[in-house]
Amino acid sequence: MTLITDGGSTKCDWVLLDSNGEIVFKTKTLGLNPAVIQREELISRISANETLQEVFSKVNNVDFYGAGCGTATPNAILKEVLQGLFNNAQVNVSEDLAAAVFSVTTEPGIVCILGTGSNSCYFDGKEIHAPIPSLGYMLMDEAGGNYFGKRMIRDYYYKRMPAEIASNFEKKYDLEADTIKKHLYKEPNPGAYLASFAQIIFEQKDFPPYYHSLLKEGITDFIVSRILTFENASSLPIHFIGSIAYFSKEVISECLKENNLKLGNVIQRPIDGLIEYYRKKLLD
Repeated sequence: MTLITDGGSTKCDWVLLDSNGEIVFKTKTLGLNPAVIQREELISRISANETLQEVFSKVNNVDFYGAGCGTATPNAILKEVLQGLFNNAQVNVSEDLAAAVFSVTTEPGIVCILGTGSNSCYFDGKEIHAPIPSLGYMLMDEAGGNYFGKRMIRDYYYKRMPAEIASNFEKKYDLEADTIKKHLYKEPNPGAYLASFAQIIFEQKDFPPYYHSLLKEGITDFIVSRILTFENASSLPIHFIGSIAYFSKEVISECLKENNLKLGNVIQRPIDGLIEYYRKKLLD
């Protein structure tokens, strides 16, 4: 049996497939980004899931694709954690970009992630090329959830947010300065915390001008930093994966057109595409 995981900073989707590619179960855990979550917490989050507990010794292969797994040290930490729990399995840990590519295309294109954080790569049809590493919510993650959450907190405090939106914002969230600073500097996974503030953007069908402007600025920043850096960008479809991408598809399309770029596929959850990818692999 093969266990595949699409792991983000906020949540992880797990799917167990049998030898024929049929789904045995689907389940979820909290996020497992090893770049920001301590080893003990990683173990705790996986072990808390009773469905996973039942197959710890039964799984043959674990293929984990996750945020924060693109550099050597956090990758090795998560692999060790998974190997300790799934003690009879061959464990592979890869960056979430690989899952994004496998879930959205088999042809050359640029593949982008807009979820809690953000990232991009060029897929030439065989190999993934990601020349710019992701340095996370403090330095990068343009147009990711934490980017927009950070912007809105600043706009609220600097009185740049329209009054009606500010009123709704303070009703939905605890905006006490001490609370925010505690989460950012003392609690685990501050990127996911910041991203939680972006949820309010997508709670209405139509974006008010403030939200539309905010999304457009962030997506344009992402395009300049993460798409136009590929020399062949104008000749390729640009695919997007993640909740932020899915719910802001119209704004993404608008921004791409302004930069003479072509929108490809947009999907919310890569796990569904991964299931089909693995079914083909298992049956070949």
